Amino acid sequence: MDFSLTMEQDILRKSVRDFAEKEIKPRARELDEKEEFSSELTRSMGELGLFGMIVSEEYGGLGLDYISYIIAVEELARVDGSHAATVAAGNSLGIGPLYYYGSPEQKKKYLPKLCSGEALWGFGLTEPNAGSDAGNTQTTAILDGNEFVINGSKIFITNASSDMSLGVTVLARTGLREDGKKELSCILVENGTPGFLAKPMHGKLMWRASNTSELYFDDCRVPKENILGKMGHGFHQMLETLDKGRLSIGAMGLGGAQGAYEVGLKYSKERVQFGKPISTFQINAFKLADMAMAIETARLILYKACWLHDQKKPFSKEAAMAKLYCSEVMHMCANHSVQLHGGYGLMKEYDAERFYRDQKLLEIGEGTSEVQRLVIARLIGAL
Repeated sequence: MDFSLTMEQDILRKSVRDFAEKEIKPRARELDEKEEFSSELTRSMGELGLFGMIVSEEYGGLGLDYISYIIAVEELARVDGSHAATVAAGNSLGIGPLYYYGSPEQKKKYLPKLCSGEALWGFGLTEPNAGSDAGNTQTTAILDGNEFVINGSKIFITNASSDMSLGVTVLARTGLREDGKKELSCILVENGTPGFLAKPMHGKLMWRASNTSELYFDDCRVPKENILGKMGHGFHQMLETLDKGRLSIGAMGLGGAQGAYEVGLKYSKERVQFGKPISTFQINAFKLADMAMAIETARLILYKACWLHDQKKPFSKEAAMAKLYCSEVMHMCANHSVQLHGGYGLMKEYDAERFYRDQKLLEIGEGTSEVQRLVIARLIGAL
């Protein structure tokens, strides 16, 4: 077994870390405080090649493996969750469905702009009454001649309402199956289409510098050619998309845990109480040891899941495990980091506070921790 990175992966890690430290870190706190999405930094991440990393060169991507992509997300999250979220959602939820299920015409039309970082694309799944129960989607898309007429709403959709947003993939009910269950399909809707409104959401606890949106469809008409893949395949496409998306959320947990651990370690070695650094007190040293051990374990399980994906082997169970474990490891690391900072850990001028806030979404987004345990239980035959 070989656990070493390739030379290309090692170079990628260093280049993304350098960019995150020099370009994102100096602005992260201000953007978080203002709840401001930065098109400038997003385009810079595009110039670095962080969008379309797994897409073939034919459509403007880099054709890299999934481990390379996950390393990039991990390094961004080590510095700032908001910009990691922009890249993770941009690749896994925006570009991914178009690349894996789109027609050649759809790929040629959208992917080059998305892969260059010139534009962003959202994935309209969650609704006010359809979160974990995504199959209960209420948004409808009724075929009327050569057009779909879409009505409904979505919520908590990343990258859908910024000045760079080009459109969204919408999961909608397109009819009933022969067994009487809902037929779900994915449909492409461009921003600016009459009857479609994408509205930014504010007042978030976390990822305040990422773009989160509410979507509204009021007799929104799009050509029937905007169907993604085949009619009725939307639920299957959604599940496969979430499988891959769990890997990027896992990377955000891993990178965030690493960042929280590093600021906690640095502060505890500088903070002196009773005549010596607080890192030397056993209770704190054990916290740091637990953090380091959990991060190493999280990296192993996440990279294994990515390796399985790259080898075209089943990876759903491992993806759920990685997403769940990495999220909870960041929870532990962020909590310990704040505790090590004491009262300063509650102040916005210290990064520990932002890691603590950013962590929580990882236990909720793209399948809650409870849903991950349900998925794992099913895959091991317990249910």
